[in-house]
Amino acid sequence: MLEAVNVLVPDGLLIPDLVIADAAATAGAGATLHADDVVVAVEIASPSTRVIDRRTKPGLYAAAGIPHYWRLDLDPAPRLHLGRLAPDGSGYLDRTVQPGESTALTEPFPFDLDPAALRR
Repeated sequence: MLEAVNVLVPDGLLIPDLVIADAAATAGAGATLHADDVVVAVEIASPSTRVIDRRTKPGLYAAAGIPHYWRLDLDPAPRLHLGRLAPDGSGYLDRTVQPGESTALTEPFPFDLDPAALRR
């Protein structure tokens, strides 16, 4: 897992808040990873990035073939939007996890978190 690393996508360069990537690729990556090495791109939406994180970045990550795009919205309460790339690569199939619910993921790795645990 890396924080604020550069990710090369076909349309340029993106800097997700967190990246979960192939361990071998991260060992020699330095400050830049290729999209092919990224398993999950995570954005933490803030007032200044909310529109870009919701509307622009999912399409760019999908076009790059990144299998998972997750977005954490903190206001008005923590919610996780878990996107998995559609089989045709056209975009992400999203599931929103509300406070009091569990992510209960098995792919791309076991992950079980209630967004309520992320309260400020």
